[in-house]
Amino acid sequence: MTLQSSIRKIYFGIADRRQMFRLFDRHAQRPNRWENDDSGLFAGEWFEIARADHDYMLELLPPLWMRGEMFAMREFLTGSVTSVFYTLRIDGKPRYFHAYCNLAMARSPVEMRDAIVERESWPVKAITHRERLEHVWSATHDEYRGYAGDRFLPEHRGKQTILVYGLGSTELKLLDDLSDEEVAAKLPVHLRHLPIRVAA
Repeated sequence: MTLQSSIRKIYFGIADRRQMFRLFDRHAQRPNRWENDDSGLFAGEWFEIARADHDYMLELLPPLWMRGEMFAMREFLTGSVTSVFYTLRIDGKPRYFHAYCNLAMARSPVEMRDAIVERESWPVKAITHRERLEHVWSATHDEYRGYAGDRFLPEHRGKQTILVYGLGSTELKLLDDLSDEEVAAKLPVHLRHLPIRVAA
């Protein structure tokens, strides 16, 4: 299993409630689910939600804690990783976000908040290559994505895979190996033509 650790936007646009619940466990098909500490797989993932869904999650259970513009869910997803919900004013407008933070790291929720504000305050609407891949993975139905198994070289096992349609054939490819054309074909039209920003 390939574990990620960086803070990363995993979905573009405001996720509706159905999509929000799908994104909560977008790694549901991971091998050996529940047998490993998958904290690194989830920690750092974030996406935007609607106010109604933010408020729904606040009322669902008493929060573990509330601090200014954020609150943490009482139930942990895995290890010390739990959902943190934010209300952030960006460019003068309140916006709402969900993120997975590793609470074993005391500054994790604050660093996440700062990263979201920085990312959403870019002066030009753009998208990084990694964000394109994350959106494709998040938006693809479970039946068409998975994790590399025995058909792949040992060094690739556990990495994300996705089904790609070609001329008269389908192929299971590593997500990271998709060509620019294959990524563009899987993106919604409004994201295909955004300029690609080089990650700092």
